[in-house]
Amino acid sequence: PAAAGAALAASAAVARLRGARAGAFRARASQALAASVQWFIGEAEGEEPQHHRASKKGAAEVREGVEFYSNGDRYEGEFHGGRCSGGGVYSLFGKGKYEGDWVEGKYDGYGVESWARGSRYRGQYRQGLRHGHGVYRFYSGDCYAGEWAGGQSHGIGAQTCSDGSSYAGEFKGGVKHGLGSYHFRNGDRYAGEYFADKIHGFGVYTFANGHCYEGSWHEGKKQGFGMYAFRNSDERAGEWDSGILKNSLPLSDPAVQRSLQAARRAAVSAVHLPRVDEQVNKAVMAANRAATAARVAAIKAVQNRIDGKLCFIDV
Repeated sequence: PAAAGAALAASAAVARLRGARAGAFRARASQALAASVQWFIGEAEGEEPQHHRASKKGAAEVREGVEFYSNGDRYEGEFHGGRCSGGGVYSLFGKGKYEGDWVEGKYDGYGVESWARGSRYRGQYRQGLRHGHGVYRFYSGDCYAGEWAGGQSHGIGAQTCSDGSSYAGEFKGGVKHGLGSYHFRNGDRYAGEYFADKIHGFGVYTFANGHCYEGSWHEGKKQGFGMYAFRNSDERAGEWDSGILKNSLPLSDPAVQRSLQAARRAAVSAVHLPRVDEQVNKAVMAANRAATAARVAAIKAVQNRIDGKLCFIDV
């Protein structure tokens, strides 16, 4: 269980680290010129892009254009009011790209982010961040599908790891938090409450060998009142401390019974959480359509450049 938990925790840490990098970049970009294009590729680091100013006036303006940046990045797609708006493709030099909807220089709507190492996100965005429903597939084989807010997994979702372990339930700020059920790679299962990515609160842990603990938890360890049932039907009930039975009590003890009932309720609620598969599938299909439209706009932008047609970026 510890190895499987570490695998999922590592995936969450990678996602949070990417979010932190993107946040740091956005902070730097906000200090640049107000007209600078804001871009948010998950693994991006480097200079903030600078607008390439159109020098010719009086020529017929087209909506699609191409913009190059000093760090090697480029944008091909639609502009409105001097900013990336509509459909377009932003290529992050040597690292990845975004294909999809833009509003006032930021990812907004539906789109697809992909990186050179193979990771990919398909889904919704708001104000340059993953927000709504979507699927993030890591190059390692891990995957998160569900709700997003502010660039992080937040709400109801499902996370699977390449080692076979999986979690379905609630997330907050990129980590497991609330109700959820976890299937460990060794066959153990847990259903109940989580807090800050750890088993915490009330829940039921069923071991692959047939043993079971029902009761209270604290940061991944049995803590408080609960009952441990062996597969041969023997039972140990009482007060636990850091995973060890501290005070044995009869199963009929009121404190033990309250803890058992709370653990069972939490387990049932965790297993019966609503699913968001349909919303995620719709978001993925919309993202694919937006990416296709963005590529079409990018082709038009390149052709306009070849034909000498101007898209005035600065207004």
